[in-house]
Amino acid sequence: MSDALAAALRAGRFVHVVELVASRLRREAQVLDVAGRLAGLPEVVAGSITSYAGGAIGHDPIRVGTAARARGLTPNIHLTCVSQDRRGLRKTLEDLHALGIENVFALTGDYPQGSEPGQPPPVFDLDSVQLVRMIADMRRAGMPFHISVAVSPFKYVEADCVYQYLKLEKKIAAGADLAITQVGWDARKLRELTRYLDLRGLRTPVLGNVYVLGKRPAERMAGGQPPGCRVSPALLAAVREESAARDGGRRARLERAARTVAVLRGLGYAGAYIGGTHDAEEVGWIIRRGAELAPQWEELAAELSYGAPDGFYLYEAPRRPGGGAAASSSPTSAHPFVPRILDTLGRLFPVRRDTALRRVLTRFFAWADRRPPVARALERAELLVKKPLFGCQACGNCVLGDLEYVCPQTCPKQMRNGPCGGTSLGRCEVLDRPCTWVGVYERARATGRVDDLRGYIPPPDRSLQGTSSWINYFLERDSRPGR
Repeated sequence: MSDALAAALRAGRFVHVVELVASRLRREAQVLDVAGRLAGLPEVVAGSITSYAGGAIGHDPIRVGTAARARGLTPNIHLTCVSQDRRGLRKTLEDLHALGIENVFALTGDYPQGSEPGQPPPVFDLDSVQLVRMIADMRRAGMPFHISVAVSPFKYVEADCVYQYLKLEKKIAAGADLAITQVGWDARKLRELTRYLDLRGLRTPVLGNVYVLGKRPAERMAGGQPPGCRVSPALLAAVREESAARDGGRRARLERAARTVAVLRGLGYAGAYIGGTHDAEEVGWIIRRGAELAPQWEELAAELSYGAPDGFYLYEAPRRPGGGAAASSSPTSAHPFVPRILDTLGRLFPVRRDTALRRVLTRFFAWADRRPPVARALERAELLVKKPLFGCQACGNCVLGDLEYVCPQTCPKQMRNGPCGGTSLGRCEVLDRPCTWVGVYERARATGRVDDLRGYIPPPDRSLQGTSSWINYFLERDSRPGR
């Protein structure tokens, strides 16, 4: 039972996975009743059980998933990094293994709702790439997990878009078995993702998100909630018009979902990830109708065009004012002089390999480390230099040289391997400011080093917070690439 999703993907079947939102707004018994009904649909190979959907705590996904399996539905458990440190995440994975649940959807997770300024920030000990690597390590130790990850092709500035694909590559390299797209209604972007994977020689199967969009969810998404789910003004207008029908727009939204399934079939996706409905009859109708419409997929793809008219498309020439895509979202961050100066200093005074200079500095920092007042003075001096230049947060595990001299700790989720899926037009989902990762990308693009952003950045050693990263680096105590 638990490997039905992996088995269907290996067999090359076009699969259907249905999202079950285990929120506090819905009684657990209702969710499980839906699971039992979905289990009766032979085309549905799994139910994806949410955790922290939209940043709000819900029912325990492990308990719901275990009960759903008892009703005949293979569970795919959402595992988010929200408010769990790496020990807690490992314990959750051990519990899943003990229960015989193999399918895990590894996510960073939405920023918790109701987080107040001045309060301790929520825990994001790992990001999704680091979580995938943890799960893959446990798999190599004998726990047969099947790992799903998220990707959002529906990004309309260059930095957001390209970084989503770079981050997907990191997830695949870390051990991901399946990718699932974020919510969106743009066939050009769906095609863009498959083309990117093909050109990179990546054969990881992808499920396209098919959301049954009613008026209220459309209005929320048009306003940016949940983060990363985009409804364009044109689509919102269409949904509002459809909702005036006698059936409240039900037939129209089911038809749009079925047409999206047909487009996914035509584009070569491995399957459809259906959300926005807990009605098994609606799900069955969408699946059957999607199969019927599959021969018309190219015509339907032309209609599925609710992107950004002036947005960035990776394989299309940018249009100029009057219809021009914004290739950049943070021009001021592109100035390459800071990384170039520091790179030049690194070449003139090499310390990343065994040199006479490195040995001298290692002896000096070892001496300083044995004298706490000197070590504290070094940490304060380091912060005095690095905070105004790079936004340093004194994590003690400096990776500035791997991220174009932009401190990843300035990201509210403290991610180290790229932006989350919640960015919108280069803006952070949590704070009203440009996304930290836009600055990283723009500098890398300006210096011709975008390929370097594919490198894996390990999680920091949190015990080093507030200590000198200079000392930690030379004494080989920190957590960084290559260690």
